[in-house]
Amino acid sequence: MPELRGFITGEFHRALDERFRVSLPRELADVLTAESADCILAKERPGCVSLWSAAQWQGRLDLGIGVVKQKIQAGSLHDQIGQVQLLGRLLSTRHRAVQLAGRGRLVIPEGFREFLAVEPGGDVMIIGAAVCVEIWEPAEWLNYLRKRMPRFRRLFDRLSG
Repeated sequence: MPELRGFITGEFHRALDERFRVSLPRELADVLTAESADCILAKERPGCVSLWSAAQWQGRLDLGIGVVKQKIQAGSLHDQIGQVQLLGRLLSTRHRAVQLAGRGRLVIPEGFREFLAVEPGGDVMIIGAAVCVEIWEPAEWLNYLRKRMPRFRRLFDRLSG
C-alpha cells in the first residue's frame, strides 16, 4: 500500500456552483494530488463523501478485496454468500474515479450528489480527515461533531500514546 504523504487537516466552508463544482483549499488538494491528479470519490455516510489519492485508495481496496477473495477460495465464506453479495453491491456504487481540475476544482458526479444532499449553490464543509478529504453537508457535519467532539481527548490520547 502506498505510504501516507501528509496528515491532512483543516475545516473550510465552500459553496457548490450551479454545475456541482467545488474548489478545494490548495493545501488539501496539493496533498491529494502530489503524485497524480487521479483521485477517488467515495460515499462515506449520508451527507458525506470522501476524496482520496487514487494510489492510496487502490492500495487499501486491493488489500481488503484480496482477503475476501482468499476467504472465498478457502470456502470460509460459503455460508455468508448474502454478505458477500451485499459487499459487492455496495462496492459497485461506493466509489468513482475523478480528477481535480485547475485550482483544485472537483465536480461532484451524479449519484454522489444525492448522497451528499446539497443543492447547487448550497454550502458544504471541506474537512481534512488525516488520510483523505471529506465533503460534508453542513448540518450533518455539525451533528457529527456534536456526537464525536466530547470523545476527542480520549481518542487523541489512545492514538498518540
